[in-house]
Amino acid sequence: MDVGKKIKDARVKSGLTQEKVAEKIEVSRQTISNWENEKSYPDIISVIRLSDIYSISLDELLKGDSDMMKYLEDSTDVVSSNKKLLMAIGVNCLLFILFIFFNGIIGKNTYLMIGSVTLGILSTTALFYQVIKKF
Repeated sequence: MDVGKKIKDARVKSGLTQEKVAEKIEVSRQTISNWENEKSYPDIISVIRLSDIYSISLDELLKGDSDMMKYLEDSTDVVSSNKKLLMAIGVNCLLFILFIFFNGIIGKNTYLMIGSVTLGILSTTALFYQVIKKF
C-alpha cells in the first residue's frame, strides 16, 4: 500500500479533517492533500508528527512504500549532500586554476574562450545549485 493511502486512511479513521491535521503539524491543508494524493512526500519530522496524531507506528506508516523510503533516505543523507557540495567546489577551483594557467592560449583562440567561459558558467551554476539545495 502506498504511503499516501495510508496517511489518508489513518486520518479518516482518526475522524480528522485535512484542515485539522494541517493545523496540528503547521502545514497547509493543500500540503496534506498533496501527501495523500502522492503529489509530494512529507519530511521525516512531519511523518513523526502524523504518526503521533494518528496513533500509528512509523513502521505501519512507512513500510512497503519504496518511493517514500527512497525520498526519506535521500533527503536525510547529509554525507552524500556534503560530498556533492565539496566536489562542486573542487571542480570550480580546478577550472579556475586551469583558466589562469592557460590564459595565454585561451585568449588567442575564440572557440577555446567560448568553451572555457561556458564550462565556467556551468560549473559555477552547479556549485550554486548545491549550495542552495543545502539550505
